[in-house]
Amino acid sequence: MEKREQLYEGKAKKVYATDDPNLVIVDYKDDATAFNGAKRGAIAGKGVINNQMTNRLMARMEKAGIPTHFVQELSERETVVKKVSIVPLEVIIRNISAGSFAKRYGVEEGIVFDAPTIEFSYKCDELDDPLLNTSHALALKLATPEEIETIKKYAFAVNDQLKAFWNQCGVTLVDFKLEFGRLADGTVVLADEISPDTCRLWDSKTHEKLDKDRFRRDLGGVEEAYAEVMRRMTEAL
Repeated sequence: MEKREQLYEGKAKKVYATDDPNLVIVDYKDDATAFNGAKRGAIAGKGVINNQMTNRLMARMEKAGIPTHFVQELSERETVVKKVSIVPLEVIIRNISAGSFAKRYGVEEGIVFDAPTIEFSYKCDELDDPLLNTSHALALKLATPEEIETIKKYAFAVNDQLKAFWNQCGVTLVDFKLEFGRLADGTVVLADEISPDTCRLWDSKTHEKLDKDRFRRDLGGVEEAYAEVMRRMTEAL
């Protein structure tokens, strides 16, 4: 497959065209950002871990009947994916109170919910990704009613798969963010990544944070946490 011009560069990835109009190459960077880009840095080896972890977890989702954009891993940092137009909704599933949820509603971190919650935010950096509900998403024409129902169904199914898998690894899945995209024929598929950048992962026994919160909160040991999560995942597969 021929790698062609760069189409896009985001906070954590670059996207390149290929000789196939329906496929692109994603290149994962070590750059790290938090608070909508207000905090910037780098996490050594992050791109390699996030690429390989995402690909393995995407393959697991495919086996569970959840369609994804994943096609083929090319190298440590590069992967071929189906070209999608991203639905401008960030989908957040929460199993335990943490982060902005705890802050927004004035509750402590670590409260285990009776059932997972789902949140949508408008994927728009200029507006700082504001929360919205289904009615808002429909009013703004961000997605159709059918697409929103499909996205909800897939998001909860991803949660079931990830919770069970991380539990095998001695890791608690606290919450995570997903993005979905439309293929050329309009089919909705899981896109973007599943990694310590997009998931809150705590050690099941100690509740030690094994994700990007270590970067956000200046806790140190960021590279070690990412490497530990990757080690546990590799052993479990």
